[in-house]
Amino acid sequence: MEEGKSGEKKKVMLAIDESENSHYALEWALDKLRETIADSDVIIFTAQPNSDLGYVYASTLGVAPVDLITSIQENHKKVASFLLDKAKDICAKYGIVAETVTEIGDPKYAICEAVEKLNIELLVLGSHNRGPVQRAFLGSVSNYCVNNAKCPVLVVKKPAV
Repeated sequence: MEEGKSGEKKKVMLAIDESENSHYALEWALDKLRETIADSDVIIFTAQPNSDLGYVYASTLGVAPVDLITSIQENHKKVASFLLDKAKDICAKYGIVAETVTEIGDPKYAICEAVEKLNIELLVLGSHNRGPVQRAFLGSVSNYCVNNAKCPVLVVKKPAV
């Protein structure tokens, strides 16, 4: 992507999660859009899930030990950190230097908020290839982002094998 009028680089965000489809979208974008994003600021983004600890309280009869809650939250941070480090290494193999960002929250809202906050000009994310029934019950992060992100969105779908 070319530089903006003020001389700033364009910002491209690749939103990832732990899924195989997300990994495919990352590799696809780095391969197919390499020349386009080589001169851009590339941001790898992941959302840590809200720590819905209702099940913890229920299983401990409403008296969840603080250590257990802290452990669950630390585990979420470790998974996000590992995921971002792995993605950063993949970017480096393509000659792309990427910044990493993580936020806590529902992925669809966290992604769209990050797009606005970071002034992203292109969002790339994968699709889980859910059918209409699954989308109705589970929702679709990619569909939400296509309709609500404040920038163009590229959804990369992994081909069926």
